[in-house]
This record gives sequence, C-alpha cells and structure tokens, in this order.
Amino acid sequence: MLNTFYAVALVLTALTISIAALYILSVLDPAKDQKLRKQTAHEKDSVVFLFNDQILTDATPAGRQILDALPKQGSGSDWQHLSHVLESRFPNLTEQVGELAELGNLSILSVDGAHRIEAEWRDGLARVQLNFDDASGGAPIVDRMTFDALRDELEGLRATAQHVPVMIWREDTNGKITWANRSYLDQAAEPGGTDGVASWPPSKLFDRPRLEDAKDLETPRRVAVQLPVDGKRHWFELYDAALGDETLMTAIPVDRVVNAEKSRAEFVTTLTKTFAHLPIGLAIFDRKRQLSLFNPALTDILAMSASFLVGQPTLFAFLDRLREKRMMPEPKDYVSWRQQMTDLESAAVNGTYEETWSLPTGQTYRVTGRPHPDGAVAFLFEDITSEISLTRRFRRELEMGQSALDCIEDAIAIFSPGGVLSMSNAAYTKLWGNDPSTTLEDINLGDAIRTWRSTAGDTPVWRMLKEFVAAHGERQSWTDHIALLDGRQVDCQFVPMVRGATMARFHVHPAQRDLQPAPKSALSLTP
Repeated sequence: MLNTFYAVALVLTALTISIAALYILSVLDPAKDQKLRKQTAHEKDSVVFLFNDQILTDATPAGRQILDALPKQGSGSDWQHLSHVLESRFPNLTEQVGELAELGNLSILSVDGAHRIEAEWRDGLARVQLNFDDASGGAPIVDRMTFDALRDELEGLRATAQHVPVMIWREDTNGKITWANRSYLDQAAEPGGTDGVASWPPSKLFDRPRLEDAKDLETPRRVAVQLPVDGKRHWFELYDAALGDETLMTAIPVDRVVNAEKSRAEFVTTLTKTFAHLPIGLAIFDRKRQLSLFNPALTDILAMSASFLVGQPTLFAFLDRLREKRMMPEPKDYVSWRQQMTDLESAAVNGTYEETWSLPTGQTYRVTGRPHPDGAVAFLFEDITSEISLTRRFRRELEMGQSALDCIEDAIAIFSPGGVLSMSNAAYTKLWGNDPSTTLEDINLGDAIRTWRSTAGDTPVWRMLKEFVAAHGERQSWTDHIALLDGRQVDCQFVPMVRGATMARFHVHPAQRDLQPAPKSALSLTP
C-alpha cells in the first residue's frame, strides 16, 4: 500500500516537471515569441470596437482616431454615430448587427468591395473589426504629416459647413438624411427637445419630389415650409447636386425676396389699374424700342387696334401707323419725316420732347416724351382739343370785351385786388399817352399814378385812390374832379368790382375832348 502511494507521487512529480519544461520551452521559443509580437502589433493597428449594447466600452488606437474624427450629429449613442458613417458603405448595418447575438459571427462586405466588417459576439459584448482590402489586412499606412494635413483640412471643411448660414444636408436614395450641418439641425430641433438639439436622424423639413416629377422641375425650386423652431411659414429656394448615390441639398432663405416680389406685384397691379383709368394715352418702349406697355386710353385716343399694339411694334412702326391714320401732322416728305422721328426719339431720351399736334380733323394732341430706366422711353398722348377750344373761346371773349372797352369814349382802367393794371381801353392810351399793352411787365397802381401825374400833376385824388384800392370789405363808388396840365377838365369815377377789383373811369368834358395833350418834354411838372 505504501509502495503504491510512492509510485503515484513520483508519477505526478514527473508529470509536473514535464509540463513546466514544455511551458518554459514554449515561452523561450523565438519563433512563437515573434508570432505573438506580430499578433499584438496587428491588434494595435487594427480598427476594432467593443460595444456593450450601443455603448462603446473599448477601442483600439486606430479605432479611437476614427471615432474622434467622426462629426457629432446631434444626440445619439456611440453606435448610432459610428453606424451613421458606415452605413454609406454598409447598407442596413444596424439591422444585420442586431442579429449578432443569435448568429455569433458576422462577415459583411462593403458595397464597393474595398472593406469588410468582422463582428463577433463574446460574453455579451459585440466585437466589431473594420478590415481594409490591402496586403496587411489592417488600416492603410499613412505618414504622420499627411494624416495631420488631412485632418486639418477635414476640420476646416467641417467648421465651414457648420457655420454656413444656410441649411445643407445629404440624402440617400431612400430620402434618408445621412448628414446635415448645424443650420439644418437648429431649424429641425423641436422647441421642447433636450437643449434644443434635434435627435439623429433629424426630422425632414423638405420633401423631395418623385423622380418622374423632378425631371420637370426647375432648379432652384421655391418651396414654403413651416419650421418647428418658430412655427412660421418660410420660403426657400432648393438646390440639389448628385454626389455618388447621395444628393446634396441646399436651402437658401428667400423670405425677403418673396415679400419684395409680392410688393412689386401689388405695385404693378396698382399701376395697371391707374393706367387703365388714366385719360392720357401711355406708350412705353423698351431699350430695343419695342412697345412693352400701353393703356386702354391709347387705343381710344389714337384709334389704334389692340391687336396691333399687343404685337409689340417698334417705335418707327408705331409712328408709321400714326402717319397712315393721319393721327399726326402731315410731313412734307418721307425723308424729312424720318429725320423728324429720329430727332423725336433723341429728344424723348433726353426728356426734352414736347409738342402740340394739330390734326386736319380739328383734334389737338399734346405729345410728351420722357426717358425711363434701363434705356426705355415713354410717350404720353393727351387729347387737349377741349382745352384748346376753351382757350380759343376765352381768347375770343377777351378780344370781344377789349373791343367793347375800346368803343367807350371815356378812358377806363381796371385794377386787380393787388393793384395791378388788368385791362385798359384805347381812350386810356389816348388820354394818358401810355399804352400798357406794349410792355410785358406788370403795371401796378403806383406806376399808373406816376404816368397820370405827368399829365395831370399831383392831386389828393391819387392818394385817395390808393387807399380805396387797398381797402378790404364793402366799398362804395365815389367821384371827383381833376384838371390836366393843358387845362382840360376831367371827371373821375372809381367803382368797386367783383372779387376786389377796381375800375377807374376818366371822362373829359365834351368841349375839351378834341384837345391834344401837351408833349411831355414841355411839361413844367416832373413825375
């Protein structure tokens, strides 16, 4: 029994020594040690992530570099940030990795065949390794300077995109947002969200048209959307650009442009209504001298058909039609008329053209040319036949009234309320030796009294007349008597008239009426 126990002890001791020797040999084996070192270096250079559900628990240095370089798109877990970037090359990555616990292992090839994801389920943790299609099977080797330059450029481009004051985002073929800048995220954030930050992926603010409809749409497309941030309706112009399988979208706010266009449309509508009721014919020719705008009064005044005007005739074609319809003064010959129309255009551009057209039909038009912005020119046609007729009738009445005054033997002078000589007759000129119609300047009461003094001398009547003309309120006519320097006797009568006017009437005694006034040079009394 004792011998058996010693035998077993010796066997166990020998076995322990053998195992220890094998372990030492294996540790000291140079080939195996080099293999382990290669595995450690390979593991260090590999892009490996370790997830507990969607929380990152560990990652290799290469994996950390990738995570640090990823843009933080709103709120979300570590896995959401990583899968958001990888799904452009690995579609439906989240759904496939969701089955890792049941399958145990997954090998997913990218759509371009250049990358592969090896996923493994270990004790409740998901080990995800990203392999690159190169000889080493690890991440591509890039020198430090190149990597820093690429990282700086990436950070600069990312900062630029984040600070652009317009919304920019990318969508895949299914219309899912794969990237968005800060402006988009701020506008898509719900007012009651956490810290005002939109969750990822953010809500879609703009609906893309179907492919068959998008072909008929112009770029940019103008749309109006109600933003969650303020609940108001805003206008944007959408631009899209194809980036591989994705589409880059840009939304530029155009609220001010829309409001300005609305104001302009309302202003044009107001002008159109005004022009429609304007009794003056309006024709506006653009810089190419084609009719671009006219109002209904133009067709009535010039008897032109609307179909001819709608055809946008040139200025010379328009004037030719006027000449054919005898709606303008008949020229002596066609050559001189063309030169006259060229001068008309030049004068209208300079804003100096204004003429009165007297037609053989008895109508009279006032034609005015005015320059407009951008080289355009406008012509106004005003029918002033009634105005001219009224002016002519008024002139005839004045001539008739003047003729009636000239038939009166007494000298008559009518002064306005301001004391300006308005009318006089031939007897006045004969008596006082002065014709007011020969001067263009106004003759006031003081000037007239100085003329009278040269013939009648100074008298209190002139002072009383000044007070009478300057008086306000109700006035009474009065008479007086003066003697001329040549001895003639004159009866004076001063009568108030309507609207404050005053009439002065001088009656020379009949026995002395034929006496001629003495020459002014022989008068002893100076004015």
